[in-house]
Amino acid sequence: MQAANEPVLAAVRRFPVNRRFCIAPMMDCSDRHSRFFLRLFSANILLYTEMVTAAAVVNGDRDRLLGFSQEEHPLAVQLGGSDPELLYRAAQICHEYGYDEINLNCGCPSDRVQSGSFGACLMLEPALVAECVAALKSATPLPVTVKHRTGVDQQDNYDAFAGFAAAQIDAGAEALIVHARNAWLQGLSPKQNREIPPLKYDWVYRLKRDFPKQEIIINGGIRSLEDCVLHLRQVDGVMLGREPYSNPYLLHRVDRVIFDREPADSPGRFELLHRFYPYIEQQLARGVPLTRIVRHLTGLFNGQPNARRWRRFLSENAYRKSAGIEVLRQAEQVLG
Repeated sequence: MQAANEPVLAAVRRFPVNRRFCIAPMMDCSDRHSRFFLRLFSANILLYTEMVTAAAVVNGDRDRLLGFSQEEHPLAVQLGGSDPELLYRAAQICHEYGYDEINLNCGCPSDRVQSGSFGACLMLEPALVAECVAALKSATPLPVTVKHRTGVDQQDNYDAFAGFAAAQIDAGAEALIVHARNAWLQGLSPKQNREIPPLKYDWVYRLKRDFPKQEIIINGGIRSLEDCVLHLRQVDGVMLGREPYSNPYLLHRVDRVIFDREPADSPGRFELLHRFYPYIEQQLARGVPLTRIVRHLTGLFNGQPNARRWRRFLSENAYRKSAGIEVLRQAEQVLG
């Protein structure tokens, strides 16, 4: 179990209000290996776990679900659930593990999540979500945030969206992270839900104007740091999802562009890869298959010569049971 890290928690709370930059919680992406790698780009990014259900945290293998490396701080855990009592107990456990923020998922539209009565369908029950937020707040001194959508299905009512937000603000949510699209609960896959419903950035901007003292973070369809800068003129923070995962090197300028801080150094792609090698070797020594780690590296050389050969070499060789660090060293050679 991780010990609570109070200095890191204090650093998270000192983030400039108009400079919160986050990497979204993504199922099958935001595991501890991905987070360790992304942390190499900046100490200022707020990282998130994959969503874990409150029931799993309370009843399951906690070290497997919640374990992380201290280097991953600042790190938030995203919980899924709609039972205030279970969320209360899960938040206490997450606090003991040393996380820096508790986030409640009210945005995922997948069938599996809906069947558990949480995720995006909770936007139809703002009072219940407020109970959940209050339970989380009473369980831990950590910041409690809510990630949600602009609505569900074909709702097109700003007042309903703002009413949901107001309920969570009244319950004590420190920040609202808004994926600026509706979630369609039927007829669209999770992938389609990230692409088809139209973006409503203007609604998120308006929400910030209506609640000027509330921290509002925008998410959805953001593909560059330049886009982030534009959003930061309207809201307090930005959250990127798939783009840093498929093209992680875009983060190498994040300190300079977003935080207005000159980095101590500016490592290139190969140097970042080499800085990741000791961690990979540690994980291999613990029995973690190489393929679980290198899947997070396939996009590192996107846009560079022979990037396709890099991806192909890893996909064809990293899955072998005997695969070790030498596979990555050999993959470097195909880049020329």
